[in-house]
Amino acid sequence: MNQENVQYLTSESFKKIKNDYDILKNETVPEVAKRIDEAKQQGDLAENAEYHQAKEDMSWAQGKLLELENILNHAQIIQNKKSGDEVSVGSVVTVKVEGAKREYTIVGSQEVDPGSGKISNESPLGEALLGKKAGDKVAVDVPAGKKIFEIMGIK
Repeated sequence: MNQENVQYLTSESFKKIKNDYDILKNETVPEVAKRIDEAKQQGDLAENAEYHQAKEDMSWAQGKLLELENILNHAQIIQNKKSGDEVSVGSVVTVKVEGAKREYTIVGSQEVDPGSGKISNESPLGEALLGKKAGDKVAVDVPAGKKIFEIMGIK
């Protein structure tokens, strides 16, 4: 699998995306196709708003299907590790920055939630932390300038 296309996911996120894909493919798309067919039977398509809306809905659904299919085809499930000496996707990292301790979980781009401390492995901080060990310091360019993050622990 090409590393550039890898989508890191927890098993829970993989199941959710797979469920969304199945619903879209098996329920939404057939339902929209039925709406298109019914609208076609009404005659003049040029001024048929239902037909045009259904066509837009189908376009969206097919695009979303392709997006979810791509994620599923390139998914790599994050294994929950007991502890680690090196930061990797799935690690929970405690850092000290400007005297304050913060905890971040390194996740794939599909699971980012900064409010709960989940940062992407592709973000500047996530990328800087990958492969580092406890005690290492990393410099990261942030909008306010360069900040130094010291790794206090890795779980």
